Amino acid sequence: MKMVEQWRQKARQLKLEVYALYFACRDPRTPWYAKTFAVVLVAYAFSPIDLIPDPIPVLGHLDDFVLIPLGVLAVRAMIPSAVLAECRDKANTLDKKPRNWVAAGVIIAIWVLIATVGVLWAIRIVSN
Repeated sequence: MKMVEQWRQKARQLKLEVYALYFACRDPRTPWYAKTFAVVLVAYAFSPIDLIPDPIPVLGHLDDFVLIPLGVLAVRAMIPSAVLAECRDKANTLDKKPRNWVAAGVIIAIWVLIATVGVLWAIRIVSN
């Protein structure tokens, strides 16, 4: 059981780190390239839609266990340490999840576009 608790603690730390990156995206001291990469990472981490769907055995959680931690490591290296420390403090005192309806709308629009293109492509294949 000790190993399971360690994994849970690591998952909590990763979640707090993603929240810290969310705040770093909004900080004017964060370089533009770090903001860009952080926005993509945070949007992917909080998106209910994964690159590899979770029901697929083993591979389904691979993106959560590999892509997000690697992305967090990369973005942390791009953000000044003072900014990251302040953002971590904000994340630790967070009462509720931050919401950004514009980002949610953009993610939904992208997935609707992908689904529409997929359906149109399938219709074209079937009709030929």
